[in-house]
Amino acid sequence: MAIAAARNGLEAAMCCSVGDDDFGRYLLGTLRENRVRCIRREPCREAVTTMAFVSDGGRGAELHLVRKPGADMFLREEDVREADIRDTVIVHAGRVLSASPAAEATAKALHLGREMGRLVSFDVNYRDMMWNGSQEACAAKVREILPDVDLLKISEEEADMLGARRSCPPHGAVRIDAGGADPGRSGCQRIFPGAAPRCPGSAGPLRGCNRRRRRLLGRNAVSDAILGVTQAEQLTEPLVQEALEYGNVSGWLCVQGRGAIPSLPTRQEIERHLV
Repeated sequence: MAIAAARNGLEAAMCCSVGDDDFGRYLLGTLRENRVRCIRREPCREAVTTMAFVSDGGRGAELHLVRKPGADMFLREEDVREADIRDTVIVHAGRVLSASPAAEATAKALHLGREMGRLVSFDVNYRDMMWNGSQEACAAKVREILPDVDLLKISEEEADMLGARRSCPPHGAVRIDAGGADPGRSGCQRIFPGAAPRCPGSAGPLRGCNRRRRRLLGRNAVSDAILGVTQAEQLTEPLVQEALEYGNVSGWLCVQGRGAIPSLPTRQEIERHLV
């Protein structure tokens, strides 16, 4: 998502933990090549870099993580510096709430962002393997950090898990349908306590886009493409619908390419397709 934001004209930095191995060095190099500043410079000595890969066995894409443990679990509170948060406009974190010390580091970043008046967002990104199949445990941890979160990125499953339609952060939750055999079929939706503006996906007219049908080549980065650029649009009330439409076009373009990073569109590419 940091790369999606960078391709849309934002200065992006990432605080992450990778191992002292070739894969970790490759990931850091990829971030730098895509104009994302790496905040933590020292590699993790306790574990190797966590590896994620996607398989498609005919039931849709499935994400698998190799981490017993993984370096991402060893991000520490001291890695999250006030100076870095102070330099930001948006603070975003995701997923790493299931293991210490990364959970505490994530909570610290979100809390500092809230204290400094930054826009704070969080991607739930629930995975059974990370929570031992317990949606209740995940929901409980997410609710702990919700007071510091303005914007929550959730899937349909996560919306039900968290009861997002009954209670959500101040700026709402963005529900993105990016899975299954027809990614983006329902488009994206912003959920507020009393309203839920929607951008249709492939099941209806693709709002904000002057074309519709394209061959689907990939789906891995569509939700990151949508959220990355909607954050670039600064989700304040007057811009909610515009931001959703902008993100919707980004996801539409993303699934036409191959590879999670190469398929992420630039601002110029998105604007060419906006109505």
